[in-house]
Amino acid sequence: MKPVRLLVLGALRRRGRAHGYQIRADLESWGAHEWSTATSGSVYHALKSMAGQGLLAATSDTDPSDAGGPPRIEYELTDTGEQEYLDLLRRALADREPRLDVLCAAVGLIEDLPREQALQVLRTRAEAMRDWRTGITAYLPADTELDAWGPVGEVISLWLATADTGAQWTRRLIDRLEAGAFSMAGEPGSPTRLPAHPAD
Repeated sequence: MKPVRLLVLGALRRRGRAHGYQIRADLESWGAHEWSTATSGSVYHALKSMAGQGLLAATSDTDPSDAGGPPRIEYELTDTGEQEYLDLLRRALADREPRLDVLCAAVGLIEDLPREQALQVLRTRAEAMRDWRTGITAYLPADTELDAWGPVGEVISLWLATADTGAQWTRRLIDRLEAGAFSMAGEPGSPTRLPAHPAD
């Protein structure tokens, strides 16, 4: 999964309808160009590509652009694009080892999910992190001293540390959501509408 796809769909969904410059400006205001592949060129490419896939509807403005060029193209999500976006968002949050930029994009857009959906996918992630850690240690001899294993021991230590910190962070986010943090979809103050296609 590429973060630019998730980010562009999420930014466009929040605007309802927008042209590429507006989407690019929104993503830059989030700092996404610093921690993801959402550059100017990739944003325009994603818009054109997803329109060709039927995820976005494209409409040409009748007025020329402010810069004096040809009319801009405005985009909005189709029903298929809405479903694709929510599926990508849930999958990115549930995955125990997504790319960091994908996870950052998903967490930044988490309010687009109803609270119980967000909790469900995060609990799936936490369980996967626990299972991963168990799998790492399952075949290690009792009282293993990883320091004695040389570089291989350091690799295993890195895996264990990644599993532990990932599980700890996920648990913290679950606790915050359970305590009422954020304005989730369908709640007062939410910046988004309730998804039309809830998860099964």
